[in-house]
Amino acid sequence: MAGSHEYDPVTDPEDRRRTSVPRARNEGAQSPGGLERLLRSVADERPSGRALDVATGTGRNAISLAAHGWTVEAIDISRSQLERARSRAAERSLSIDWILADVDSYCFPAGRYDLVTVSFFDARDRLPALIDALAPGGCLWYEHYLESSAAESGPGDRYRFEPNELLAACSELSIVYYAEYRVDGEPRVTLLARNEDTVSRYRPPSSAVFEPR
Repeated sequence: MAGSHEYDPVTDPEDRRRTSVPRARNEGAQSPGGLERLLRSVADERPSGRALDVATGTGRNAISLAAHGWTVEAIDISRSQLERARSRAAERSLSIDWILADVDSYCFPAGRYDLVTVSFFDARDRLPALIDALAPGGCLWYEHYLESSAAESGPGDRYRFEPNELLAACSELSIVYYAEYRVDGEPRVTLLARNEDTVSRYRPPSSAVFEPR
C-alpha cells in the first residue's frame, strides 16, 4: 500500500501559484507515456533511484516515474488532489509516498533524491532547498511558464519566470538542457540540470533532445 505523510495538513487551499496558470497541472505537452520526452529519457536511461515530485497535483509525474521503476515521494498542499493521485496510482498497483504538506515550509532532506521534478508550479523561493536535496549526480527537472509579453501581461505573471531567471537560479548545477519556447502561443521554459559534484558528467542521448513546438 502506498504511504502517506501529513506534516502540515491543509484542506484544499487556493494555491495561486499553480491555479493562476492555464492548464497548470496535467495538460500541456506530454508524451503518450505521461512524461515529457526528455524527462522520460532521463527516467529510462539512468538507474532507477529515489525521486521527488514537487506540487504533484493529481500525480502525473509521480505515477509515471513509479511505473518506470523509481521510488517516488510526491508532495502537495491539496488533500483532494492527493486523494485523486492516490486513487490513480492504486488503479495501477503503484506504491508512492504521498506527502500532504506546504512546499513553502516543508523541510526537504539534503542529498536524498536522484531526481526532483517540478511541473507548472512557482517554486522559485524553494529552489535552493530543492538543489540541496539532490544527491550527487541527482537531476532537477523543471518546466513552467514564462512571463507574458507586455501587451498580454496580467496578475498571473508574478508566478511565472522571467526570461533566463530559472537558468540563473540553477547556475550552481551543471545545465544539461535549457530552452525557452512557445506552445500554442504561450511562453514556456524547460530545464534539466544536474548536481555533478564528485561525479562524472551525464548527458541524455541526442534523440531525447527535441525542438519544442
